Amino acid sequence: MNSLWYFKDVNLFNILCPHKIEQYKECHEFDAYKKQDYIYFEEDSANKVYLINQGKVKIGYYTADGEEVVKSILSKGDLFGEKAILGEEKRNEFAQSVDNLTSICPIAVDTVHDLMRENQTFTLKIYKFIGFRIKKLERRLQLLLFKDTKTRLLEFLKELCEEYGYECKKTGNNVVKHPYTQKDIASLIGTSRPTLNIIMNELKEANIIDFNRKEIRFLSEI
Repeated sequence: MNSLWYFKDVNLFNILCPHKIEQYKECHEFDAYKKQDYIYFEEDSANKVYLINQGKVKIGYYTADGEEVVKSILSKGDLFGEKAILGEEKRNEFAQSVDNLTSICPIAVDTVHDLMRENQTFTLKIYKFIGFRIKKLERRLQLLLFKDTKTRLLEFLKELCEEYGYECKKTGNNVVKHPYTQKDIASLIGTSRPTLNIIMNELKEANIIDFNRKEIRFLSEI
C-alpha cells in the first residue's frame, strides 16, 4: 500500500477511495443515489465516511419546528460524514442526494483508522481537513443567525472566490466557475431563490459582479 502516498496532486479522494487502494479494488462498489434519496438520516449509526464520485450531496438538519437548515452542498471529490473519524456514534445531520446520478464511495471508519495509523502525514491531512470544515460551518451558521441576506450572500461570494476563483488575464478580474446552482446558493445562505435573484441583480447593476449560469465575474472588491 506504500504507492498510495505518491500521488502528485494528493487529495482525500485519491487517498481514501478504495479503488485507489490495491487490496480493495476487486471487492468494492460505488453506491448510486437518485435526487432526494438520503444517504443517511439524523440518529443513524456513524460507522462510515463517504466520498462523492459523481453528483452533489446536501448536508443539513431539521429544527424543532421542522425547518430545514442546509449546512453545505458538496460535489465530486468531497468527503462527508467525517465526524465519525473522531468517534461520533450517531449522526447529528442528514445527507441527501441533490442530483439524479449521484455516486458515493463509502469507507468504513475502521479502514480510515488503519490508514491513519500507517501514515502520520495522512493523519495530519485528515485532522486539518476536519478542522477547516468545522470552522467553515461555524462561520456560515453565525452568518445565518446574525447577518442580513445581502451580507450573507457577499460572504458566500468571497468564499467562492477563495475556493474556485482565478484571475482573468485579459481583464484582471477574478472569475469563479463553481458547482452550485442558484437554488443551491439560496439554500446555503438561508433565503429564497427570488430574493437571491433580486440581490444578485442589484450587485450586477452596481457593477460589483457579473454572472451567468456557468460563472461569476467580480468587477470590484467585495
